[in-house]
Amino acid sequence: MAAGCAFEPQGEGRVATVIDARSFRLRDGREVRLAGIEPVSPEKPPSEKSPANRAPALAGILNDRDVELRGEDDTPDRYGRQPAFVFLVPAETLVQAELLAQGEALVSATVADRECASVLMAAEATARQAKRGIWGDPAAIKNTESPGDILAGIGRFTVVEGKVLSVRQAGATTYLNFGRNWTRDFAVTISRRVLPVLEAAGIVPKSLENRRIRVRGFVEARGGPRIEVVRVGQIELLGGN
Repeated sequence: MAAGCAFEPQGEGRVATVIDARSFRLRDGREVRLAGIEPVSPEKPPSEKSPANRAPALAGILNDRDVELRGEDDTPDRYGRQPAFVFLVPAETLVQAELLAQGEALVSATVADRECASVLMAAEATARQAKRGIWGDPAAIKNTESPGDILAGIGRFTVVEGKVLSVRQAGATTYLNFGRNWTRDFAVTISRRVLPVLEAAGIVPKSLENRRIRVRGFVEARGGPRIEVVRVGQIELLGGN
């Protein structure tokens, strides 16, 4: 079992059907959403899902398999789906890690547990290095020098890479600026309350000037494209300047 994501047991069951790229239904009627990952394309609400599109990658892993659900919180989401880290039984294979290693998902920004995040990031890196799935497309990681490409993904979970040109503070917000035009170019925003958490993990915003980083999160438009960093796992330091 992927020890980093082996949280408290939340039940077992046999998979009846895959609903979409990160959710499925058990034979007892429970609907489960895979925690810790984001789909590689925007999800549709349950009412808009097409029976013809059953997420073949997830179906190939889960169809008619017994699974164990684990997690820190089993509170259903607004669609009634139980979030969980899902393990195949008896193989104890982490389904999220399998999808990530195939390039069929992205690590979410919501994983607070460091060991679990490490397991998921390693699986994603395996797919990225092998150019599997989404990573076979050079445009899978957006370049901060092309803010228009990032802006086209408003509301989507996106991975962006680039060099931090400057770090500025305005009121309670710290800005990591990736361009000279602050109203048009890409920037990362960090609220004052998040700074102690980042610094405790060794990420001091001011030290990021002239460093290349990879950042993940949902794209917003505030003049130029923005991603708000609220958790440590959203920022990865990259080699080179």
